[in-house]
Amino acid sequence: MHDRGSTGGTMSAAQTPQPVSAAENRRRWQAVGVGLVAAFMTLLDVSIVNVAVPSIDRALHASSSDLQWILSGYALTFGLALVPAGRFGDARGRRNAFVFGIALFTVTSALAGLATSPTWLVIARLLQGAAAGIVNPQVIGLIQQLFRGPERARPFGLLGATIGISTAVGPLLGGLLIAIGGEEHGWRWVFFVNVPVGILAVILGWRLLPGRATGQRGWHRLDPVGVLLLGIGVVLLLLPLVQEQQWKTPWKWALIPAGLAVLVAFGLWERRYGRHHQPLFDLRLFSFQSYTLGSILALVYFGGFTAIFFIFTLFLQMGLGYSALVAGLAITPFALGSAAAAVLGGRIVNRFGRPLVAIGLLTVVVGLAATVIALHLFPDAPAPWVTTGPLLVAGIGSGLVIAPNQTITLSEVPVDQAGSGAGMLQTGQRIGAAAGIAAVGSLFFSTLADSRGDWTNAFEQSLMLATGIIALALIAALIDIWRTHNHKN
Repeated sequence: MHDRGSTGGTMSAAQTPQPVSAAENRRRWQAVGVGLVAAFMTLLDVSIVNVAVPSIDRALHASSSDLQWILSGYALTFGLALVPAGRFGDARGRRNAFVFGIALFTVTSALAGLATSPTWLVIARLLQGAAAGIVNPQVIGLIQQLFRGPERARPFGLLGATIGISTAVGPLLGGLLIAIGGEEHGWRWVFFVNVPVGILAVILGWRLLPGRATGQRGWHRLDPVGVLLLGIGVVLLLLPLVQEQQWKTPWKWALIPAGLAVLVAFGLWERRYGRHHQPLFDLRLFSFQSYTLGSILALVYFGGFTAIFFIFTLFLQMGLGYSALVAGLAITPFALGSAAAAVLGGRIVNRFGRPLVAIGLLTVVVGLAATVIALHLFPDAPAPWVTTGPLLVAGIGSGLVIAPNQTITLSEVPVDQAGSGAGMLQTGQRIGAAAGIAAVGSLFFSTLADSRGDWTNAFEQSLMLATGIIALALIAALIDIWRTHNHKN
């Protein structure tokens, strides 16, 4: 496909698609279907556990630090595994990496559900997050491998819908499982539900996913120094963010510049290593404006997007006293809007390019601003009803952001680097999400303390910050569109 929101040439990944037989087309869609189910399951576990925290607290007598690690440890190891796992899939075959990742995710989900102590659950969540990080770049790499050019818009649209739905519907599904299983043991079903789906995904993944792609070399050195440097850099960046509420010392923020310094060292090493070997991540991908800008947009957008559900769940459950099920239902309009728009966005992104992402970002900003206004104008009305319309609008906008941006961002990435390119893109999303939750959550709790328990005011203030973060992504998209327009003229 040709990226209308960027300049520059195209690479082998953007060639005109070759005709495929009906049987081959059916098989590749079956493979993508398995990948989407796996992606949904792993991304769901980012948010589904939020509503289970009170039940876990009562059942396991977990400390606040334990609960924080149960929530954020998953995101930490998820982000840590993405790029190495993507590179491994590129080098050794995505089916092997996918099946291993899903098998590990299934086992660790069962272990999490069987936990009898907070430490047991924390360790299971850390391993579960690493497994999720192994699986997700394989799904994107699989789409890059099986589809070419404009063909990718539809599967990427479905993947965007999967991302949007899984993130937003997590609290609803968690609330349903807790309601069915009971307050004492319902939280265990949040993890057990992954087991039968995971077993089926392992079987179907092995049968349907292609082995090593034609033209892939059988062995690549997997750049252990690069893996180590990237891992240390990501951990140093994420730790103070995911532990923002628990580590009270201001010295924690010193880890962020240290992490950035390590990532600079990673970049220098990759450039040197890449002269003679296949690096963990090919920095030349950043020479494509589509990849660079798309990665920045994803990082910033997820900084605002993910934080919304964190503070909304707290506001409804802890502030207004709604059940986990009602809190989940309140987010459903966003999920439905996101799903519908993501499928549409995937179909029309080839026609509109980056301006479609800008329209989506603007719609999200309008929807979230309307949410704040609605709560302010109708303070005595039930919050889940008042926010339904605005959150539906915001969800529609989100669907026009995630899937189209992903399609454009990866449009010029070669197939043999699809896994590592997707891994770096998703690493940025995880870092953005952690930073957004830390910043928005910090404002939420500080406003709550300053206003002496005014939950509505705390939610409105923090939601405005999340909206402002998304507005930054909109500004970046508009600047890119303006530059591209001037370049063409």
